[in-house]
Amino acid sequence: MDDDWFLSKFVARPVLSSQCGGNEWIFPDVPSDLIIEVDGGSFALHKFPLVSQSGRIRKLVAELQDSDILRFQLLNLPGGAEAFELAAKFCYNINFEITPSNVAQLCCVSEYLEMTDEYAKENLASRAEAYLDGVICKSLEKCVEVLCYCEKLIPLAEELRIVSRCIDAIASIACTEQIASSFSRLEYSSSGRLHTNKHPKSCSREWWIEDLSGLGLDMYHKVISALRYRGLHPESIGASLMNYAQKVLTKKSSIWNLNSQRKIDFIGSVECEQIELVETITSLLPVEKLAVPISFLFGLLRSAVTLECAIACRVDLERRIASQLDMATLDDLLIPLCRYSGDTVFDVDTVQRILVNFLQKDDSTDDLDDVSFCESDGPPSPSETAVFKVSRLVDAYLAEIAPDANLKLPKFMAIAEALPAHTRTQDDGLYRAIDIYLKAHPGLSDLERKKLCKLIDFQKLSPEAGAHAAQNERLPVQSVVQVLYFEQLRLRNALFSAHADEDQKSFYQSQRISSGALSAAMSPRDNYASLRRENRELKLELARLRMRLNDLEKDHACMKHDIERTSSNKFLSSLSSKFSKLSPFGNSSSTRSTSSSRRS
Repeated sequence: MDDDWFLSKFVARPVLSSQCGGNEWIFPDVPSDLIIEVDGGSFALHKFPLVSQSGRIRKLVAELQDSDILRFQLLNLPGGAEAFELAAKFCYNINFEITPSNVAQLCCVSEYLEMTDEYAKENLASRAEAYLDGVICKSLEKCVEVLCYCEKLIPLAEELRIVSRCIDAIASIACTEQIASSFSRLEYSSSGRLHTNKHPKSCSREWWIEDLSGLGLDMYHKVISALRYRGLHPESIGASLMNYAQKVLTKKSSIWNLNSQRKIDFIGSVECEQIELVETITSLLPVEKLAVPISFLFGLLRSAVTLECAIACRVDLERRIASQLDMATLDDLLIPLCRYSGDTVFDVDTVQRILVNFLQKDDSTDDLDDVSFCESDGPPSPSETAVFKVSRLVDAYLAEIAPDANLKLPKFMAIAEALPAHTRTQDDGLYRAIDIYLKAHPGLSDLERKKLCKLIDFQKLSPEAGAHAAQNERLPVQSVVQVLYFEQLRLRNALFSAHADEDQKSFYQSQRISSGALSAAMSPRDNYASLRRENRELKLELARLRMRLNDLEKDHACMKHDIERTSSNKFLSSLSSKFSKLSPFGNSSSTRSTSSSRRS
């Protein structure tokens, strides 16, 4: 059957219009003997046309046959007065057009009025069913349109399988489109083998995604579930979910806009609809990783936090985000607390839970990663790279939230301690964040500042960061001593490396001279003069390094003398014990270093 057959059958002449209670489209010269009330409207009709087509009206007329003019009311008629008017026109043999906008109403009203082939050949029920199967179910757009009208006809539309047939048709058409698209990407390589082109010329998303965005949430849920059951690509389902969520959420409120104000006034009913929407979209997300971008997951999480969705919804989103946290940006982690009252500006607890899930995921998949990557030819393991990326991201996040005056020290330290120390190759980012926090919270006690600065591995600071930390008055004295100690070690290492370079250079020079390569180009006197000049330059560089080292030792001795003079006996004893643990700066060490330098 094709569309032309149905149009010729149901559009025999122009469509006539009528109003409830009017007789423009019935026999004007025959008085009515039947009055039917539907949704507050009255229809003055005749018994014979309706009784011959409708089993329900036949039974009602038989019960009231004693009256000359019958009057009764049809309660809960699906489609209301509009649907009944179409059914009445059909009984009067007035042709009208069956369309996607009224076919669901006709199927339901024909079922309600019992207008089946049992009472008349090719009755309204059979004609509407034929149009539904022959025209609607062959077009995805028409199926979507019918589903939109079915939302007001539930549950009868489900009992008549109108909804299920349209959903099955949508899933079948979408999967067929997917298979056709896969075949279109097949091409032959230069060796003559057939392979799939992963980068087709036209990367436009599926055309049906935009059509599904017009469905209500309940119908959309059923369609996506059917698409998943049919095996549609997770990326296609993810793209549809993104399109639907962004359109509906931005239409209903401004919480999807990240630049909107934090305080949003919600109307109760609208808020409930938004909560249901976020929870439903979250439950429909594909289980496959990377099916949706992480920015979309963070958008859903922001909405879930703002609307105070169910805990299960938020936990699910946090776990999904943790599985691909290395792809997140700093803006993604900045989740505002829209309903805060004297609390932090950003939701720190949620970020902490995400980090915990990320580390648990990394630990639980270590064995699987080892097996899979040993069998593959790719890089050894992406987990290490992912952890390093996340560590830099966390340090940037700490620096961003540090100026918040309401951010308590335990929360700040919980984020900083969430990642193990070995995940940071350099502690410059952590030092910067802690310095900002100390500056924004001058009321911290000495014990709290010491506890916070213990998180920094001063040995991992760059020379620039170490120079800044050595002059930072906000750091505790113990931390400054550690910085100076590691700076001294760095200088000593540089000095030793300079000695090694000098010996190695002299060795290479002697090798070249002994081989005769230089003797052919210059005289022995020139060779000797060149060697003496290089030795003088090396000695000058060595002397400069020693002078710098002596200056640092003098500064350290002066600082230690000042501390001993101004501190109490108790503080002096504890500080000296700290000094003995932190650095070997004693008289014996100084004497040994001085004597060794003289011997050299």
